Amino acid sequence: MDGKPGGRSSKSLRPEDSPDTSFFSNPWMGDIVSDWSPMHEAAIQGRLLSLRSLINQGWPVNLITADGVSPLHEACLGGHVSCANILLKHGAQVNCVTADWHTPLFNTCISGSLDCITLLLHHGASPHPVSDLASPIHEAAKRGHVDCVEILAAHGGNLNLNISHLGTPLYLACRKQQVACVKKLLESGANVNEGRGLDSPLHAVARASNGELAILLMDFGANPQARNADGKCPLELVPPESPLTQIFLEREGPPPLLQLCRLQIRKCFGIQQHHKINELFLPEELKRFLLHM
Repeated sequence: MDGKPGGRSSKSLRPEDSPDTSFFSNPWMGDIVSDWSPMHEAAIQGRLLSLRSLINQGWPVNLITADGVSPLHEACLGGHVSCANILLKHGAQVNCVTADWHTPLFNTCISGSLDCITLLLHHGASPHPVSDLASPIHEAAKRGHVDCVEILAAHGGNLNLNISHLGTPLYLACRKQQVACVKKLLESGANVNEGRGLDSPLHAVARASNGELAILLMDFGANPQARNADGKCPLELVPPESPLTQIFLEREGPPPLLQLCRLQIRKCFGIQQHHKINELFLPEELKRFLLHM
């Protein structure tokens, strides 16, 4: 292995090599397999003219490495929407999966390219993970790509998908202290109390001593009395002398009736609450209250 992206083999194919003799068929993957190729190089570097030239020379768009990486994977990882577009137009498989269960959509959630994710979804990319080892919405939430989280949710991505080693997207965003993603997930109807096992998002925020996120979660109905597997509530996880302790103490006792009403109304709308509430024929002041604005 050398310095090629993803640690791939240093052996590569030259454009002048004949495609008929440079690749071999893999009956298990059903595609053409090669080492790291000029197609992959052009895609990861965003070299549209080179990519178009290679395609015109007869290089296959679904050429994959031994670990299943296609040029489309690389274009999406680099956030190169023009390269992704030409590959898709020439028949690139939008839901192809690598040996690590990465789809082009998952790679786009790494790069955070809104244009790429829109393009892939338009061409039929599934927002649902093939494996728990590579969930697009978890990856976007973890990295703080709020636009990716929003569009995945709008296309049916499961906001409450609970993966045993990661938890929910909301829990992961809280652990990584991605405030904008936490807010977007809550606005879209993510379950505020569902985390990883008995550990809630509020438990994660308490450990990080993040007052902004703690207030946000409790405003959306997080339960400060929830107990994790160790029998501890969030307050018991706050670092000593943290100002977050005072915030929790101020929130002791039942929420005000107005807050309870707001939470119950929002609950009735389920997923995509933000959009549904905006469409109601209600006074703007009431809408803003329901939307936490």
